Amino acid sequence: MIVGAGAAGIAMGMQLKRAGYTRFTIVERSRGVAGTWHDNRYPGAGCDVPSHLYCFSFAPNPGWDRKFALQPEIERYFQRCVDEAGLGPHLRLGREVRAATWDGDAWRIELDDGTQLVANVLISGTGQLNRPYVPALPGADTFAGRAMHSARWDASLDLAGKRVVVIGNGASAVQIIPQIAQVAGHVTVMQRSPSYVIRRNDRRYREWEKWLFRTVPGARRLYRDYIYWSLEARFSALRPGSLMSKLIRRMALGYLHDVVADPVLRAKLTPDYPLGCKRILISDDWYEALVRPNVEVVTSAIDRFVPEGLVTVDGVTHRADVAVYATGFEATSFLVPMQITGRDGIALHDAWRAGAEAHRGITISGFPNLFLLYGPNTNLGHNSILFMIECQVSYVIRCLEELERRGARSLDVRAEAMARSNAEVQRALADTAWAADCHSWYKTADGKITNNWSSRVTRYWWQTRRPDFDEYEIR
Repeated sequence: MIVGAGAAGIAMGMQLKRAGYTRFTIVERSRGVAGTWHDNRYPGAGCDVPSHLYCFSFAPNPGWDRKFALQPEIERYFQRCVDEAGLGPHLRLGREVRAATWDGDAWRIELDDGTQLVANVLISGTGQLNRPYVPALPGADTFAGRAMHSARWDASLDLAGKRVVVIGNGASAVQIIPQIAQVAGHVTVMQRSPSYVIRRNDRRYREWEKWLFRTVPGARRLYRDYIYWSLEARFSALRPGSLMSKLIRRMALGYLHDVVADPVLRAKLTPDYPLGCKRILISDDWYEALVRPNVEVVTSAIDRFVPEGLVTVDGVTHRADVAVYATGFEATSFLVPMQITGRDGIALHDAWRAGAEAHRGITISGFPNLFLLYGPNTNLGHNSILFMIECQVSYVIRCLEELERRGARSLDVRAEAMARSNAEVQRALADTAWAADCHSWYKTADGKITNNWSSRVTRYWWQTRRPDFDEYEIR
C-alpha cells in the first residue's frame, strides 16, 4: 500500500509497475491526484523550482509553458503521469488511512470508512507539506468576516474591493499577495519576520524553444542537467559566511533596494538573520506589491481577533472582511494523524517524541517494511525535491527486490545504523544556516532540524544508490 497520490506516491506507483509489481493500492484522501498541487489553488500558486527539473527523469515533459510552472500545469502533468502509467485502477481516492499496525507478518491497515486492509509493505508518500497549520489565535471564532487557509482557498470568494488581512509572509504569501493586491480594496500583511527574496526571472518559453526540447535529441536533457548543476552549486549559500551566501544575500538586498525607496518599509523588510535560516523566496513582483498604496506591512504581533478584524499588541485594530492564513503546514508532524504501531507495540509518535528521524529519511527501526518518501531530513533549500523522491523510490525498489531474492518476509533497519546515519546528518546540519537562531518550519520547537537534508543532492544520491543490507535485519 502507498499512502498519498502526490508526486511521491505517483512516482512510487510508476516505478513499481516498471519493476513488474502489480499488486499495490494507492490511498489518497483528496478526490484527485497531485497532492499539494491538487490542494493548493490560491491565486499565483506555482513552483519555485524550474519546470524542466520539476518533473520525473523517467517521465519528462518537453512542453512546459513557463520557466517556472504554475499550479494548473503541474497538476495536469501529474494527472498525465497517472493516466499514461495506468495507475487509475490502483487508486482509492477520497479515503484516508486512520491506523496501521504491524502484526509480525504484515501491516493491518484501517481506513477512515472502517475498511480493513492487509499489506506486506506500507509506503508513505504523504510528504512534509500536507496538513495546513492554523495558529490558535484568541477570538478567531468571533471574526465576522471569512477566514481560510491558503491550502483551502475558496475560489468562489470575490475579493474585489474587500479588505484582506494575510497572516504570514512566506512562500505562499509571496505568491498570493501580488495577485490579490490588484483587486482588493486594501491588503494588510501580518509579518512576523522578513524573508530574503531574490528575483524569479520567469517567462514563457518561446515556440522555437519548445520545438527544440521536443525534437532535438539531448537538448531537453542537457538543459535539465544545466538547471540541476546550477542549483546544486547554490548549496554553499546555506553555509554562513561563504562566498555564495554573500553573493545571494547581495542579490536579495539589491532587489529590495531597487524597488522599496521608503526607508521605514525597507527596514521592515530587511532580515536580521543569516541567509537560508528561513526559506529563501523567489518572486518577480513581491516588493512591487508591497509598495502599492493599498498594501500595508504590519510587524506588530497579533494579539487577537475581534469581529471587525485583527488587533495587534500595540492596540491597533486592523479591519478586514477576509482573513487568509498563509501560515504553512505542520511540517514536523510528518505521518500525523495516522496512528502507526510497529514491532512490539511501539507507537511511532512515541518513537519520534524527540523529533522525527529515519535512516536515510526512508526506514525506521522497529517498523519493518515501512518506507517513507520525502521523510525526515530529506527536504531541500536549493534543488528539486523530485530528484530526492526518485532516489528514495529506487531505494525502496531495491529493498523489495532483495526481499524477493532471499525469499524473506520483512526488512527492518537496525537501531544502531539509523542512529549512526542520523548523528552524521545532525552534525552536518550544525554547520548550516538552518541551525541559526530564527524561527522556521525546518525544525521542532526544541530546535532539532527534522526536515532538511544536510548536504548536496548528489551526496544523497550516492548514499541511497544501493542499500547496505548489513544495516538491516532481514527475516
